[in-house]
Amino acid sequence: MTHKKINRFEDMTVWQDSQELAVSIYNVTKSFPKDELYSLTNQIRRSASSVSANIAEGFGRGTNKDKSHFYRIALGSLFETKNFIYLCSRLGYTDDITTDKTVKDIDGIHKQITAILRYFDNES
Repeated sequence: MTHKKINRFEDMTVWQDSQELAVSIYNVTKSFPKDELYSLTNQIRRSASSVSANIAEGFGRGTNKDKSHFYRIALGSLFETKNFIYLCSRLGYTDDITTDKTVKDIDGIHKQITAILRYFDNES
């Protein structure tokens, strides 16, 4: 298997997918009740946007240990987003189709970040 050298975080599929997740979350939350704007809406938007931000920051770090640290933070933000999407579903803010698609997207990003972390763990 040939691995293409990635020179920019923008070229990482996991970063692209996590950006798409954040855009999706922003679009979904536009229809949330206005009284949620500074609570659940804000929290899920922040956690979703944090995933790609931490992937980008990790990419720019010099050591594998530093890189791994930020990818782990991205993973934590991803789990936080998943938690919030389940809560949104239980509150009736998202329908089953939206919830299922978002969870599937999150699971795909989870697999990608886990693969990156395994790589860095094996390099140590």
